[in-house]
Amino acid sequence: MQKTHILANRFREVILDGLWIANANYKSQLNTMDWEIATKEIGGLNTIAVLAQHVHYYVDGILNVFKGGTLDIRDKFSFDFSPIQSQKDWETFLVKFWTDAEELAHLIQQSPEIQLNEPFTNIKYGSLERNIDGLIEHAYYHLGQIGLIKKMLIT
Repeated sequence: MQKTHILANRFREVILDGLWIANANYKSQLNTMDWEIATKEIGGLNTIAVLAQHVHYYVDGILNVFKGGTLDIRDKFSFDFSPIQSQKDWETFLVKFWTDAEELAHLIQQSPEIQLNEPFTNIKYGSLERNIDGLIEHAYYHLGQIGLIKKMLIT
């Protein structure tokens, strides 16, 4: 199996359908969650909705590069979102998250393997493979937070 297929599958696992690493994924954790739980604050922690939007921010930014655009995302803006104020807002966000994630996975999978070693938009950001791996690891990090916050809110 090509490395691009392996990376695409690992990305799908954390966002859309995997259970191997964390016995969960974003879709399984968020799809059945009510917007009021997703936006409920507990202590000084980020809400589940904010964490999900944060991860999507990076998915969307990297997707833009894969589609031929520029890298426009900046860490300092990665938590700046319009608040989710209804179930409709929440469901609209989730559909976009799943759609963008699947599109990115598809584009990763279709990439020539040799491209993985090339710089990601600029040499200072490292290789394309390093950035995809970073996106996956970052997503797992926040998935763990979401799981803990969800347990705190629901139990």
